[in-house]
Amino acid sequence: MNPHERAASIIIPKIIDQIKTIQRRYIMSIAGESGCGKTETGKALLQELEKAGLKALVLGQDNYFFLPPLANDAQRKADPTWLGPRKEVNLRLMEKNLTEAINGAEMIMVPHIEYDTNKETFNSVDIKNVKVIIAEGTYTSLLKNVDAKIFVDADYHDTLKYRKLRNRGNEVNDPFVEGILETEHKIIAGHIFLADFVITKDYEVISNNL
Repeated sequence: MNPHERAASIIIPKIIDQIKTIQRRYIMSIAGESGCGKTETGKALLQELEKAGLKALVLGQDNYFFLPPLANDAQRKADPTWLGPRKEVNLRLMEKNLTEAINGAEMIMVPHIEYDTNKETFNSVDIKNVKVIIAEGTYTSLLKNVDAKIFVDADYHDTLKYRKLRNRGNEVNDPFVEGILETEHKIIAGHIFLADFVITKDYEVISNNL
């Protein structure tokens, strides 16, 4: 069992009764800095929910940027205020998708951005049998209608080795990207206080509100 799976195996049992008894879809979020393991934690939560007989779906914030990656990077360089949840990320659309799911929609139109081709498309996603939707991304703690919020408490210094492994867009060697990560850290550091569960950089799970 890897650290992400271990964290999921602690979190899901604490909320499984609430998930099963709630008379609508259950919404979770996973937030944290770049490279902290949000995607891997999301996959681990899916597996843990599947063991409990519940189908889940992850919606990644990376697909909800207003601009595709190359254009977004250019805009960040042209406008220092562009970075952050208020301008560059379409959290309103993500909130809309989650609200549709909560209200019983069987199908939602979800954006999808291809990082390599820099193209955006919209896909029709069947959620008829989905009980849990997990919103994963840096700023997802700001989403409103979330039943359980998870925050991965590892900053961009802690995540360096993971970012080196993926080295998406040569991000580790780019001073501009490192500056972006520092600013991102300042933006979301306080989001830890919004979380119901905190996963530390050592993958220990701390329960706050649930």
